[in-house]
Amino acid sequence: MSDASMPVPLRWVGPLQVSGNVMSGSQEVPLATYETPLWPSVRRGARISTMVDGGIRATLVDERMSRSVLLEADHAGDALAAREYLDAHREDLAAVVRTTSRFARLVDLHYQIAGNLLFVRFELTTGDAAGHNMVTQAADHLMTHVLDRLPGLRYGSISGNYCSDKKATAVNGILGRGKNVVTEIVVPRRITERFLHTTPEQIAQLNVRKNLIGTMLAGGLRSANAHYANMLLAFYLATGQDAANIVEGSQGLTHTEVRDGDLYFSCTLPNLVVGSVGNGKDLSLVEENLTRLGCREERAPGENARRLAVLCAATVLCGELSLMAAQTNPGELMAAHLRLERGTGSSGAATAGA
Repeated sequence: MSDASMPVPLRWVGPLQVSGNVMSGSQEVPLATYETPLWPSVRRGARISTMVDGGIRATLVDERMSRSVLLEADHAGDALAAREYLDAHREDLAAVVRTTSRFARLVDLHYQIAGNLLFVRFELTTGDAAGHNMVTQAADHLMTHVLDRLPGLRYGSISGNYCSDKKATAVNGILGRGKNVVTEIVVPRRITERFLHTTPEQIAQLNVRKNLIGTMLAGGLRSANAHYANMLLAFYLATGQDAANIVEGSQGLTHTEVRDGDLYFSCTLPNLVVGSVGNGKDLSLVEENLTRLGCREERAPGENARRLAVLCAATVLCGELSLMAAQTNPGELMAAHLRLERGTGSSGAATAGA
C-alpha cells in the first residue's frame, strides 16, 4: 500500500450518553487521528457522561449556512440604496433561493458597507448538507437577480469573506455559521474526584485562568477553550466533513461553575459546519460510519445533520472535560503522551491537547 492511500488511524470511542432537543440515547463515535492519546481522553469523558443523570445535555440553538457576496457601487449612497432595496424585497430573494435547491431556504441577510463596496451575507438553511455548494449556487442566482434589477451595481466577487468560510472571524461567533450547539453536564463531586482525579473548584479556576485569561492575553478571537480543534478534526475526518471548517468550528467557549459542590461544565460551539450528505459522504468508510452513527435514517430533511452536529458537540465536551481535569494535575498531560505515543500502553486517564 502506498503512503498516499494509507488511511488516518480511526477508533470508535464511547458510548456517550446524550439528551436534549435533538436526540436522547447512547452512542459511540468515530475519531480519526494521529494523536493517539485523544481516544482514551475522549473515552474518559464519555464514561463520565454515562454516570450522571441525563448524561450530556445537547441543545441545538440555531442553524444557518452563509455565503457573502461583494457588490460594487459608484459611491456609498448607491450601496445604501441597494441595501434598502434588498431589505424591501426579501420575499423575492427567498423565492429565487427556492429555485436553486429543494432544501435551500433563505433565513436572513446581513450587510456591511465599506466605501463604495457592499458586502451582503446571505444565510440559508440547507437540509442535511453542510451547504457549501448550496449557498454558493444560491448566491450566484441572487447576484444575477439583483444586478438585473439594480444597474448601478457591479459584480465584485461571489465571496467577499464576510461569510466567513474557514477563517477565524468575529462575525461567525456572533451570527453563527453551520449548527450552533451548546453541550452541558453536571458532574457530582464524588465522580469528579474519583474518575477525573481533581475537584470542581480546580477545574473551574483553571478554566478562568487558562481558557479565559490566557486566551485573552494571547489575543484569541471569539475563542475560550482548551482544544476543541482536536476533537473536531478527528470527528470531521471520520464522517467525511470538510476538515478546513475546524478553523471557525474551534471558535467556542468553555464555561464552568461550581453548583452546590458539583461541577457544571459546558461547551458552546456556534460554528459546526457538518452534513450527513454531500461530497465525500459516499466513500465506503464514511458511509459506514454515518450509518453506525444513526445519521442515514429516513427522517425529515435536516434531522440527520442535526443528530450529527449534536454528537460532534458532545464529543468535544468529552475531550475538553478530560483535558481540563488532567491539566489541574502536574505532569499528567506529558505522562499520558509519553505512555501512549511511545507504545507502552493505551489505558488510564490519557489526555490530548495543549
